[in-house]
Amino acid sequence: MEYDKEKYRVITRKNWMMIHWILNPGLAINELILGQRIPKIQLEDRFSDKPRIERTFVPCPHCEKLHDPRTWSTQNKTASKNWFGLYCPNCGKIIPCVTNVFSFIILALTSPIWWWFRKDLKNKWLLKQPKRFDNIDSKIYYNPFENKNWITAGLSFGGIMFVLMSLIFPLIWQEPITWRSITVGIIIWTIAGLLFGFIMKLFLTKKGKHKKTSIK
Repeated sequence: MEYDKEKYRVITRKNWMMIHWILNPGLAINELILGQRIPKIQLEDRFSDKPRIERTFVPCPHCEKLHDPRTWSTQNKTASKNWFGLYCPNCGKIIPCVTNVFSFIILALTSPIWWWFRKDLKNKWLLKQPKRFDNIDSKIYYNPFENKNWITAGLSFGGIMFVLMSLIFPLIWQEPITWRSITVGIIIWTIAGLLFGFIMKLFLTKKGKHKKTSIK
């Protein structure tokens, strides 16, 4: 699929948000348990003066439709359960997504358990998707990091990372868990979570610079 690179900025795996999704161990939970996914390709309108969340689109490589990313949102109850990728309600095919490194490792290690059933699981999942997207409203404006929501979102992220880095991983690596390590972890991940939330607030609410240029 070709993109109008004059009109759209193509966001790929080289983007810092994509890299964060791929390398952050906490996001393996989002992928494997919640089924939240990030498409491999996103397009950002260079000429719109709307907030970034409203001028970003997800292209389907099969039917070439440009989807509003809020097609897969909490408000439409479609943000989760996307384990096999993002379902395209226009053509019924799957939009490829990036995979978290730690998700990949876990899937590789557990493949002897699920590999034999993968096709059947995928087919059953596909059959359920059309109904999920029957009454979606992709024009609902919602930014989970807008106003003071960034605090809640940031603390939630920090909480997940605290549980992983201060409790679960030490158990796996057979390292001691002490009150000191727990206290330090709470402080570090509270600060890191709030910083993450604030950065996301700035990123998603940033408005574009409208250019009065004709596009052919």
